[in-house]
Amino acid sequence: MLVDSHCHIDQVNEALNETAANLVAAAEAEAVSHFLCVCIDMPNYPVVLELARQFDNVSASVGVHPTTECLPEEEVSTAQLIEYAQDEKIVAIGETGLDYFHHKGDMTWQQDRFRAHIAAAKETGKPLIIHMRDAKEDTLAILAEEKADTVGGVMHCFVEDWETAEKAMELGFYISFSGIVTFKNAKVLQDVAKRMPLDRMLVETDAPYLAPAPHRGKTNQPAYVRHVAEFIADLREDSFEHIAQVTTDNFFRLFHHAQAAKLN
Repeated sequence: MLVDSHCHIDQVNEALNETAANLVAAAEAEAVSHFLCVCIDMPNYPVVLELARQFDNVSASVGVHPTTECLPEEEVSTAQLIEYAQDEKIVAIGETGLDYFHHKGDMTWQQDRFRAHIAAAKETGKPLIIHMRDAKEDTLAILAEEKADTVGGVMHCFVEDWETAEKAMELGFYISFSGIVTFKNAKVLQDVAKRMPLDRMLVETDAPYLAPAPHRGKTNQPAYVRHVAEFIADLREDSFEHIAQVTTDNFFRLFHHAQAAKLN
């Protein structure tokens, strides 16, 4: 079985005008057994939490995406994140991190928000979901400064080189591959996928974004995570079943609160 370790089911619903139940069922038909529905801002939190409560095999996170702009008085605090993370269906803190592609200039506000998320993760013992775009040096530096290795997490939708992957893994982070790895021009990323130790690998869709081949350009959905796993299996001259099993085991090892909820 497979896990989609990062998706936005609510946004897929809107894009495809489809029900969450049908999306989950379509994914289950492709051997996808669990889903992490990731929060992007505070208004999104009750939406993803309700989805996680509706389906036993859906977990959720709490966090504010680094590109989300808000007034200083509306900025999320560590205390708020800790409070919202108390729900047993919340298994991670994020999506958080740094994005210097969409925003330029003084990035102190992003960095402060990032540090608040790391503090919440350390306090709750729930791992981090990291978004990193055009900001690898600062992202890795802040993770090290804030001792994020004590809680760990995942570098979601990883697109960097092997050196960056090694540095992230040294900090206790897993590397997650999205549909980008299937793109013909993603040679550097494919090299990372080939060299990755299997016990540090996850797969995801980031649906509704970044649909893998053969669906590139279409609205992504959790069922398509199978294509990511199949591509990586072929790349590594491994079996789909093996890649599916190890990435599933890795998911529940990292997001151990999801395992606890599953057992309950």
